[in-house]
Formats: sequence, structure tokens, C-alpha cells
Amino acid sequence: MPRVKVSVIVPVYNTGKYVDECAPSLLGQSLPADEYEVIYVDDGSTDDTLGRLEKLAAAHPNVQVHTRPNSGWPGAPRNLGMRQAKGEYVQFVDHDDLLGPEAVERLYEHAKRNDADVVLGKMSTNMARPRRLFRHTVGAWTIDNDELMQSLTPHKMFRRPFVEEHGLRFPEGPWFLEDMLFVTAAYLKAARISVLAGYPCYYWMKRDDGGNNTRHRFNPRHGFWPNLRTIVRQIKDGTTPSDDIDALQNRLLHRLYHVEILSRTREPEILRENPAEQRQRFEAAREVAREEFPAAVREGLPAVSRLRAELLERGDFDGAVALAERVRDVTARGLVGEPRWEDGCLVADVTLDLLRGDGEPLVLVERDGKWWLDPELLDGVPGTEDGWEVSDPFRRAHAELVVKDRDREDWWYPEGDPEVRLEPLGEGRSRLVVSGRLRLDPERLAGGRSLQRGVHDVWAHVMLLGVDRMVRVTGDGTQGGPAAGPALTGGRLALPYWTKGKGQLALDLDQRLRRLGPDTNGVVSANTARARRSLGLPYMAAAGGAPLPVEVTVSTLTVEAKLAPGADGTARLRLPARLKLPAGRHPVTLPKADTPVAYAVVRDGSLLRLEGPAYQAGTGRRLRDAVADSRQVRRLRRRLGR
Repeated sequence: MPRVKVSVIVPVYNTGKYVDECAPSLLGQSLPADEYEVIYVDDGSTDDTLGRLEKLAAAHPNVQVHTRPNSGWPGAPRNLGMRQAKGEYVQFVDHDDLLGPEAVERLYEHAKRNDADVVLGKMSTNMARPRRLFRHTVGAWTIDNDELMQSLTPHKMFRRPFVEEHGLRFPEGPWFLEDMLFVTAAYLKAARISVLAGYPCYYWMKRDDGGNNTRHRFNPRHGFWPNLRTIVRQIKDGTTPSDDIDALQNRLLHRLYHVEILSRTREPEILRENPAEQRQRFEAAREVAREEFPAAVREGLPAVSRLRAELLERGDFDGAVALAERVRDVTARGLVGEPRWEDGCLVADVTLDLLRGDGEPLVLVERDGKWWLDPELLDGVPGTEDGWEVSDPFRRAHAELVVKDRDREDWWYPEGDPEVRLEPLGEGRSRLVVSGRLRLDPERLAGGRSLQRGVHDVWAHVMLLGVDRMVRVTGDGTQGGPAAGPALTGGRLALPYWTKGKGQLALDLDQRLRRLGPDTNGVVSANTARARRSLGLPYMAAAGGAPLPVEVTVSTLTVEAKLAPGADGTARLRLPARLKLPAGRHPVTLPKADTPVAYAVVRDGSLLRLEGPAYQAGTGRRLRDAVADSRQVRRLRRRLGR
């Protein structure tokens, strides 16, 4: 009997219909069913969840169902699942999430190939912005790479002997941040940590009833602050203290300070919650910050975050509110130059920056040889009357372009990293600008594979001065029209366009929403060349390489044609020599297209020539074609050998 490679552990409680929605993604994995097991642990459900699970187990030999009294939290069920597991690796899944069809097999192979203790699979989600951690597949990291702190949810694969050797367990009962405690402990102990970024392994999606298992909102009654202290001390115990702001311990603690501490001081929370309740959170965060976090963590924050920390630690709640109100209005701007096709890639220059609420650039002011934060941003913030010094404008500054699959919530990273620079604006003022080149390859962007059919939106993530924004990239006032000519990539039409309203850049692959027609520059000018069975399509780009097969419709007949790159990088259409059609001029259309890209002139079942759709045959041409179709003339030509 094959050994069990992976145990998929799923804690459930009053899951109901979501059992049936999640189950197909777990039971339809590409790994053979006898090489992995699915372990459901019911935490004392009071609805029909247990009955649904028992039906699954009866129908699938690799499904186990275990029950336990209600604990109110996923930690105890996960621990029970680990005790029952037989797999070399364990993979945790929440009952309302999904796995990609090849996730278990790919994660296991990546783990074995790299002898990894922990494997992070690419997550697709509508719950959070994309994580730059998943830009590239990684064979072996350790905790020295602090990007790992971007992902502290338990939805990962862990080597079971590694878990047992180090006694890794989730805290049981109502214990807020239980997954963070487990994952940070694993990171600190792991000899090799791998990242699989080329395939969407885990779909972490918002549930329509808002009841997602591990997405409890901040609640101090579940011991949030004591638990956070426990996690901070675990990291401090596993690393070496240092006054260097870039030392490992301070880099790891940065994430906890930035997310768990400063969230109590910034928008939207501090502006959304009841002020009396938020003051209590503010004071609790202040106490933990002052007692648990080294000064180097605060000193290593970028400018706006460091100001928040200053307001927090001196207890200035009103000042934090005032700053949050100002920063809330800061937006990111993403401008893209004229897109074009190069070597099968959609290419465009992109510029990103931050704007104040009044629409003007967020600036730095140079004074006495130092940089100071935009005084307009600080207007009304107590304690900043003399300004706020920016010791390092580039501290933790970065940006990346990302492409979102609108139908599947998958995020992909095109090639290249944009560059952050200071751009002088005159009178001692400068702004931080990010510039780079979008290079979107539809045939390789999805982890080296083709993007799936659908609409793919171009976004940018910007982190400047501690202000974090996601923004769609837009054109220069163009709305609702084509952004570049159509292209053929992998035998499918790729149609770049500007969305209506805001003119944001999107790519429709295989005509999901857009159709090839006059509004997409899909009109071919008159073709004067008389090449047999071949026609240049000057409006369509084509990648280099071998001709690509594509089905076209000639009148009512579907045939396989070829699209080959021409000498100038455009596409050239070639049809078969024989066509079972009556004599005449027949429209040629590409799949799902409404507008002909060419006309095929057919005689005696043979393709005489291809003409562009804008070609207007004159009377002489029509007469010549009619004469050519005369049987007597054809017999005479055959006799003469012409």
C-alpha cells in the first residue's frame, strides 16, 4: 500500500453547506487518493455538519472524521488532527477555503526536492493585498529572510517529524493569534523554508455570510495583548538582541509592531471605532509597545510610521487621530505610458507617486541639510509645529506592479522591480517617485504558464514613507477604448483596453468581455499584395517562434489556419490551400470575433487569394473573377497549360 505523503487537516464547526463547497477541492487533488488523506475534526458542531462529513467519509476511503467537545477555537481540533495524521507532511486548511487542484502534489514535490521543514504555497485571496513574498519560488530560506513574516496564517505545509521533534502545537481554547504563535515558532526552528510562488495553492476567500473560521476581528477579551506579548517574547528568545535597526530580531519584530501595535493608532480603526473604546486599545498598545519592543524597532520605522509610534508612546491619542485624518486622504497615483507589444509582451512605462488630499504631490522639504515631512500633511497634528525629520526617505520604500485575474482572484508579478527615486520639484521641495516598466507576458506570467482566459487588471502596490496603498494604473485621460492593438499570444487574442470611467489598464485574454472589432483597431487596410493563402495583419502583434495554429471560420466552415510572425513583428495569416466552399468571396473571422479579419476568394474548392476586409473590388476585378470562373475559359487554360 502506498505511503501517505500528505495529511490535510481541516477543523470544522457548524460549517454546514461550506463542507460541500470546500470538499471537491480537497478530494479532487492531482495526487492519487491513496497517497494523501483528509482529516476533518469536528469541534462539537450543533448543526448538520457532522452528518455531511460522515457522508463524505463513507464515499471516500481517504477521508477521516474525528469529533471532540466544543473548544470554541481551531487550535484544539488542529492538534487532534496532527495526532491522527500519518502523512510525511501536514497541510492545514480552513473549512471555508479552497485548494488549487494540484496544490497538494506540487507542495509535496517542492518540499521533498528542497528537504524543507515548512513550505509556503502561493495564496490567492480577496481578504488582503497580494504579498510580495510570493513574487518568486524559493528553494531554501531561513528565518533570516524577514519577508516570511508577511505570512503568519497556518495555511502551510509542515514536515510532520519536524513538528513532532520540536513539540509544535497550537494553543487550545479561545486564544487569539494562535496561528501566529505556531507559525513563528516553526519559522524559528526550521532549517529550510521553501516558497512555491508559481501556482495558486490556497484560496483564502471571504465567505458570503462573514463567518470565516480564522478571521475573528480584534477582540481584547480573548487575551489579545497577553498573547501578543507571548509571541514577541518567543521571537526575542529565539534571536539575538541588538541596537542595530536592521538586526534580525528587530526586523522580525517590525511586522508585529507595524501591524498589531500601530493598527490601534491609524486609519481606518482609530477613526472608525467608538473613541472611548479606542482610547483603551490605544493605551493597551502603548503599554505593550513600551514594555516589549526594543527602541531599535521604532527607530527603524519609515517616517509616517515613526511619527505614529511617537504619538502612541507619549500617549497623544488626539494627535494620533489628527494624523490619521490627514493620512487617510493620501492617495496613490499610477500613470502608464502608451502600451505597446514587444516580443509577445505588453510593455509600458509606469510612474507612481503619492498625492495629498488636495491632489498635490506629497513632498519632502529640504532644510538645513535635512529632509522634513510635508508640512501640509502635518497641519493640525500636535507636537509637529517644528516639523518632522525624515532621516531616511527610502526607509522600507518599495513598489511592485501586479496583475490580477479578475475571475479567480489570482495575483501575478510581471518581470522587473520599479525604482524609487527623489525627484526635485524646486524651492527645496522633492517628491518620492517610483518608475519602472511593465512587461506583461501572457504566455509566462502565471508561474511560467499562460494566463487563463479572462480579464486581467494591472495594479501597483506602493509603500512610501510608511504610507501603504494599492492603486490601478491609468492612462492619460483615455477611457473605454483600446490601449494597444490586439495581439495573438499562444493562439488566443489578447486585447488591451482602458476601462470605462477611470481609464484603467486591463487585458482581455481570449475575448472574455471584449470582442475583436473596429473599436479594438481590428480593421485591416486594403491589402495590395497578392500572396496566395497568406495575408499580413498589420494591426496585430505576434511573438517570434514557430507559426501558431488557430481555428478560423471561413463563411460557415471552420478550418485550422496558421498565424506566423512576419518580418516586422506583425502577424501573418495563412489558410489551407483547399476549402470546401462555393466559388466567391468569403469572410474570415477569428474565434469569438464578430468582424472579419480577411476575405478568402475561393474557386473550384481552392483558395485563390486572401484580401483585407477594407479591400473594395472594382468592376474590372469582379468581371475578371467571373471570367476566371467560366468553364470554357478554364478548359482553354488547361489545354494551353496555363
